[in-house]
Amino acid sequence: MDQDMQQYLDKAEVLIEALTYIQRFNRKIIVVKYGGSAMLDEELQKNVIKDVTFLKLVGFKPIIVHGGGKEISKWVSKAGMEPKFIDGLRVTDAETMEIAEMVLNKVNKNLVRMVEELGVRAIGVSGKDGGLLRVDKKLSMTGQDVGFVGDIKKVNAEVLLDLLDKDFLPIVCPVGIDDDYNTYNINADDAAYSIAKAVHAEKLAFLSDIEGVYRDYEDKSSLITALTVDQANELIESGAISGGMIPKLQNCVGAIENGVSRVHILDGRIPHCLLLEIFTKKGIGTAILRNGEED
Repeated sequence: MDQDMQQYLDKAEVLIEALTYIQRFNRKIIVVKYGGSAMLDEELQKNVIKDVTFLKLVGFKPIIVHGGGKEISKWVSKAGMEPKFIDGLRVTDAETMEIAEMVLNKVNKNLVRMVEELGVRAIGVSGKDGGLLRVDKKLSMTGQDVGFVGDIKKVNAEVLLDLLDKDFLPIVCPVGIDDDYNTYNINADDAAYSIAKAVHAEKLAFLSDIEGVYRDYEDKSSLITALTVDQANELIESGAISGGMIPKLQNCVGAIENGVSRVHILDGRIPHCLLLEIFTKKGIGTAILRNGEED
């Protein structure tokens, strides 16, 4: 058999392997949180958008929830201010909130354009639209006031479900309003988790700047490919993980406990990480599973 024919057969094998997963998740909702360095590199941006568009075209119902923290920090600095963080939360005064909303809306419409270029209908939605994301004021872990940072108390899932029913791909900007209609910035991980729970998503995928969950972050060979909810809680309680991974893993556990079948933590810097994790047996990140379930 010549080399060209073998390449075609290898491609056919990949498609057949993917078929099982396509059948399993047909017409199911997947929420993709898109953030980190993958948002800053144009080639990686295109790869992520191609992945999500592919999911849409093979029968999934994807929803993108995007961040924009690095871009916000850049524009805050350009405005002559110093980005400040307390316990991992951006200190967001009224001026910073205005910049954040401007930047996030710009990011949102750029993602809409990229999806539309690939022939899929997309709609950018702010958390303010239709009361999608209603919030209370959020304090830092140590009880400090961080300004206009929102803690989601209600998701109007109908907004997104209506768009999915009309065959749109919703792209959500993580900004919300409180009961007095003040505007708040929302952590994109929190927004993705709350939305996945509200729309009864089958899958939730976090794309960021980490390869997955490590037993020992200093030892890159200790990457964990699959964790049950109990195992994830043990990692949190034992202190084996720290920093920003704690709230991320707590969101993963919360999603599983609220009906999401599987959660994935993926390195968005790896081209097509989403497709590799969902459509191949190998997988490349960390999958969080229900207790008793095997990878």
